[in-house]
Amino acid sequence: MCSLKRSCICDIFYLFFPPFLTQYTVFSIYFMHICHCLLSTHIVFNKLIFTNFQGAILLIGYCYSSSGGASSDIKDVNKLEGGASCSMEVLHTLPILKKAYGDSMHKVLHVGPDSCSVVSSLLEEEDTEAWGIEPYELDDVGAKCKSLVRKGIVRVADIKFPLPYRAKSFSLVIVSDALDYLSPRYLNKTLPELVRVSADGVVIFAGYPGQQRTRGEEVAKFGRPAKLRSSSWWIRFFVQTRLDENETAGKKFEQASAKKAYKPACQVFHLKSHP
Repeated sequence: MCSLKRSCICDIFYLFFPPFLTQYTVFSIYFMHICHCLLSTHIVFNKLIFTNFQGAILLIGYCYSSSGGASSDIKDVNKLEGGASCSMEVLHTLPILKKAYGDSMHKVLHVGPDSCSVVSSLLEEEDTEAWGIEPYELDDVGAKCKSLVRKGIVRVADIKFPLPYRAKSFSLVIVSDALDYLSPRYLNKTLPELVRVSADGVVIFAGYPGQQRTRGEEVAKFGRPAKLRSSSWWIRFFVQTRLDENETAGKKFEQASAKKAYKPACQVFHLKSHP
């Protein structure tokens, strides 16, 4: 039997202000103890108990999800805090890309951060094969991503060097975020490589100038802050490197986007493959 004047009041205090919210096991013990205490002393605080119960459930659920609960393997998308992730945008536009490219979506290579998430989504589609290249080291990824890397479906590779694939190995190549972190010196090599390994085209997702990115996180992960270029810069670069835009696919993409009232948060460019 607990003392209402001392023990229960202290327990109520700890319930509202637990020392460490992440220690949800200890927190649950506090919660169970106070319920036993209040019920055993026949004190009617129905509203207080109900409110505390709701708060406890929310806090325990929050701590569970933060500690890597069951849903942590579903998606490994690492959206930069305070900024847009073009890899996230690829996931949103997959249905639109299918409308624009049709059968060309049957064998896809994704290049960019969070490739595991994009590849996983593509593999869920019927009659679709997918591979990925992660240009940067993988940190804190789930079991699903580790499995894709172990099977060789997703590779960690520096895209500043020739890609480990034969010409026209993939029907379509989708690249997101990665080109924003390359200088023109490396873009001159990397972009033609992406075109070389594609049979039906390359889709580029690039950030808009002025989009907010967290510099500290960028430098830590990518080695340098993003260089977000205008559409006119990209078009000029395509001309200089003799890369042709795929106007037919671009129009189909725009039409499919308009039907869904969807406006991409990133710039989207469509390039032709080499003949």
